Amino acid sequence: METTPALGSTSPGTNTSRRRAGVRGRRVGGSQVPQIPWQDVINPYPPMEVLSADQVEAIHQTSLRILEELGIEVMSPRALAVLEAGGAAVEHSTGTVRLERGLIGRALATAPSSFTLTPRNPAKRIILGGNHINFGLVAGPPSVHDCERGRRSGNLRDYCDFIRLAQFFNAIHLIGNQVCAPVELPANSRHLDTYRANIVYSDQVFHCSAIGAGRALDGIRMAAIARGITLEELAASPGIITIISVNSPRRFDEAMAEGLMTMAAHGQAVVVTPFTLMGAMAPVTLAAALAQQNAEALFGVVLAQLVRPGAPVMYGAFTSNVDMRSGAPAFGTPENSKANIASGQLARRYGLPYRTSNASASNAADAQGAYETEMALWGAILGHGNLIYHAAGWQEGGLTASFEKLVLDVEMLRTGGHFFGEPHTMERYEHAFYQPLVSNWQNYENWQLGGAKDATQRATEIWKRALQEYVEPPMDPAAREALEAYIVERRAQIGSGEP
Repeated sequence: METTPALGSTSPGTNTSRRRAGVRGRRVGGSQVPQIPWQDVINPYPPMEVLSADQVEAIHQTSLRILEELGIEVMSPRALAVLEAGGAAVEHSTGTVRLERGLIGRALATAPSSFTLTPRNPAKRIILGGNHINFGLVAGPPSVHDCERGRRSGNLRDYCDFIRLAQFFNAIHLIGNQVCAPVELPANSRHLDTYRANIVYSDQVFHCSAIGAGRALDGIRMAAIARGITLEELAASPGIITIISVNSPRRFDEAMAEGLMTMAAHGQAVVVTPFTLMGAMAPVTLAAALAQQNAEALFGVVLAQLVRPGAPVMYGAFTSNVDMRSGAPAFGTPENSKANIASGQLARRYGLPYRTSNASASNAADAQGAYETEMALWGAILGHGNLIYHAAGWQEGGLTASFEKLVLDVEMLRTGGHFFGEPHTMERYEHAFYQPLVSNWQNYENWQLGGAKDATQRATEIWKRALQEYVEPPMDPAAREALEAYIVERRAQIGSGEP
């Protein structure tokens, strides 16, 4: 019945004793892996602006024209009914919905400019909005990779180890949607196993899959069980988040629309993120792509606010370009960085928290992966992203979650956490300078004596050591028992159908 690895299961770099001891105990002494304390990361600098005020306004006006004149195709009958009741013009024969600008303005007026998400450990609450920066674990790849076992299909054992690493490294603030797909499990119920791993092996905010109402509702209920509160109390104190991926250009499929409405109805956070690749699903010019992205994002915000005024929503952006020779997606490009910065300007135009991403197209944790990641990450920071999705572990254009890449990314995130941290004082002299996680600052001779290991080799050692030092966060036994009972009941209810 139980498919999640037991506490005593092993994988490379793990042992049984620390898993069992971690259920109730605490690690004695300091970690061998350098750590920074868990902290709110605040961006103290003004955002960069690559667009003039006139250009922002031009994109805004073009977006309104798209929504008023062209509209968005909506494939959910229930969403069409909600939109029509809210004042939208619905063309039922085609599913096309057009929004007049007054309706958009009213929806934006009820959307919060900032909100807090609280997981089962209140000390790990995060704030989305203002100058707060939150880094998320890689999400969605079908494959995983490490330098010892190579590239392989996603599976639950690797999934759980990624969650343990996210819990271990304090630079990661939340867990994204299925860090890798556990393909050995039934597709219609594997979300129950991944939610369980998110809750048991971590005490952070986690992403809830919104592919349809059922998966979203399971995440909502399991989050409430883990916190020992009712659904009404969870709505008043939200704790989970989802990404609504618009089927660009200009389409909300039924599953995404149903997931959005379910999350919004229960007061949980919704990030509306168009997937606009210039030259593929969006026009080839940045201005036109941003106008399309903006229209699609605003449409999702309107739908969420019509379902529940005041529901927490974020302006999501995932605009990059394709390789015009092959059609393959490209990330960490100059165009991607410009879009990350410009999208922040648009989010601030509407007073919405902003989600962006850290991405790379490199097939390995190599120099290309490093410079593309740095390019994307700086664009996200300069654009004042509040949620930086895929911040640690993204590789191969999002097809692979990499253990080594996670460690290398954490090095950059930790640097930012240190740099944006509290002002230096004599009382904190021990932390005045950044202590590296991966970087080796020895001279050449000493580096050779130490084995002449490059950064990727050192990253392999670090993730293995981190899994050895990981301690499972304590969980209330009654909540855990209720969680397990819910999973058993729901798996039986789902059977071979869809949740």
